[in-house]
Amino acid sequence: MSEMSGFFEEVKRRKVYRVAVAYIVAAGGIIQLASAAFPAWELPNWTLRLVISLLLIGFPIALIFAWVFDITPEGVRATEPLPSFPTQRRGRRNLGLLLLLAVVISGVAGFFLLPRASAHRMEKSIAVLPFENLSDDKENAFFADGIQDDILTNLARIGDLKVVSRTSVMSYRGKSSTLREIGKTLGVSAILEGTVRKSGNRVRLNVQLINAQNDEHLWAQEYDRDLTDVFAIQTDLAQKIAHELQAKLSPGEMAQMMRKPTENSEAYLAFVEAHDLHSHADDIAKLKQAEHLYERALQLDPNFALAAAGYSQLESWILHTYDSTPARREKARQLAARALELQPDLPEGHLALGFSYYYGDAGFDAALREFEIAQRGLPNANEVYLALGAIQRRQGQWAESNANLQKAASLNPQDSWALQNLAMNYELARDFENARRILERAEQVAPQSFGMLGLKAKLGIEEKGDFSVAEAALARVNQMPNDLRHLIRTQSSGVFLLQRKYAEALQAAEATPDDGPMPQMEVLTNKYIVIGAAHRGLKDEAAAGAAFVKAKGLAQERVNVSPLDPDAHIILATVLGFLGEKESALAEAQRALELLPVSKDAFHGPDIALSAAEIYAQVGENDRAFQTLEELAKIPSPLCPQMLRLNPIWDPIRDDARFPQIVEKFRAKV
Repeated sequence: MSEMSGFFEEVKRRKVYRVAVAYIVAAGGIIQLASAAFPAWELPNWTLRLVISLLLIGFPIALIFAWVFDITPEGVRATEPLPSFPTQRRGRRNLGLLLLLAVVISGVAGFFLLPRASAHRMEKSIAVLPFENLSDDKENAFFADGIQDDILTNLARIGDLKVVSRTSVMSYRGKSSTLREIGKTLGVSAILEGTVRKSGNRVRLNVQLINAQNDEHLWAQEYDRDLTDVFAIQTDLAQKIAHELQAKLSPGEMAQMMRKPTENSEAYLAFVEAHDLHSHADDIAKLKQAEHLYERALQLDPNFALAAAGYSQLESWILHTYDSTPARREKARQLAARALELQPDLPEGHLALGFSYYYGDAGFDAALREFEIAQRGLPNANEVYLALGAIQRRQGQWAESNANLQKAASLNPQDSWALQNLAMNYELARDFENARRILERAEQVAPQSFGMLGLKAKLGIEEKGDFSVAEAALARVNQMPNDLRHLIRTQSSGVFLLQRKYAEALQAAEATPDDGPMPQMEVLTNKYIVIGAAHRGLKDEAAAGAAFVKAKGLAQERVNVSPLDPDAHIILATVLGFLGEKESALAEAQRALELLPVSKDAFHGPDIALSAAEIYAQVGENDRAFQTLEELAKIPSPLCPQMLRLNPIWDPIRDDARFPQIVEKFRAKV
């Protein structure tokens, strides 16, 4: 008998075959049971792979035990070798052969089992592409977007999912990119796409969920329902997507999904259209239309909490951006309170109330509490993380702010706003390397963004005194919308002042018209400040004085309208300083510092303090100027060595022996 045949005879005598077959049958049953049961129990994907791995590891161990031991009526005993069996050395060799054979079998089984077990595993991340509108009435396009947005909102409530925001997917309408490319760009493993047809009160929705990694269709579904059943469609879709991606759905998340926001179909349509218009944050005309539609939705259904929350958030945005009147502030607060009175656990209601505190009265602590509640209910809403990041930096929590802005960017990868804010955080900390790295990411996402370009130009000047990016931006000024064009020209005139190109600064500032509406008052005030500074640089004191007097009138008007606005007081103080009205300038600067000290706002407070230092330098209060600069050097602030070196505003104290020392202190990161 050959050595190998002797080995297999011994394997048979020791009942190793029998144990191997029994183990494989039992392991297969366990794997089959786990594959069916684990998803139903909402166990994570790695638990199934762990079970399979343990079973594979256990296979050679079981065979070794079968070789070494035998089960007898007297109990488990070591297997007796045959008298004729080869020497002890050969016995060890055969045991080694058995172990090698078992490992090979386990490896082959693992090759087939583990990939199969993970073949259906997908990362818990999804993007919902814009739905195609198939309605005969093409004006129903907003309805298709509304259905998409509502599905996104439902999915955003699921904490175990990563859901890419609406802004990042809208650019893929009528997509030319493949789904694999889209999935890779957005960083998701699944994509939902579909079509919507609305006819009267009937809605037909066709959707399909696709594995973005291999273009495999996971499932497709068609819904043909009444308009009032659209909420049930959205809830059903969210549940199916969560199940397919094996995402856990908590009872609280389920309860939020199951709740109908309104029973009134007309109110819902008004809300959907308002919400669509609300997304155009830079278009005041569309925002005004959204106001009317939110109002109509609440008239049709006074208990429509979600509409009240959306309306409140819109009012807070208009308050912050266009119209900072007490009446609008109160309206935003009342609408948020109404939403939460109707539905106390509505995350959107808490988000709206947070914005009313934030934009309405700079109540950062109260706003943060509301945003944190909203985040728990909307764990995938990028605007929540933007809000958290914005509040935290005002409270001096820079690391937490950076983390939340990074989270917002990951949920909205095709929008550069979060990245711009994150870069701004690093810029204020004088960490120019990280600021530049973040801005490069923002530029890849939105190379045509004027906001990104302006920040890049500012960073170039602050880091290296490089004006090339700013000059390139100015060359594109005629491509910009009128309002933005005027703002950029005013800002560019300030850049010319830094270069001491006074004639160019004067020309750029004078190109801004004087007939702008009230929100442009700050732009117009800055215009005449630049004109005055440019004339002074050109040694024309009479023209400089006339420009500063014009700026003073505009600044005083703004203070009269908004007496609690620290920016209004510090701008007036700046103008008074240029006019040589020392005591009035110091009083206005002190009022601005009282309204917004650095201790109250770590993000904007340093702007006020910096302007105060500039005023002190202008009016001969050198000790106060240097004391303020010493304090600003220790914290994130909008000042750096290049700006101290370049800005003519510091000329009155440039010959002071303390000036080079303070420049050195601003070279350190904070």
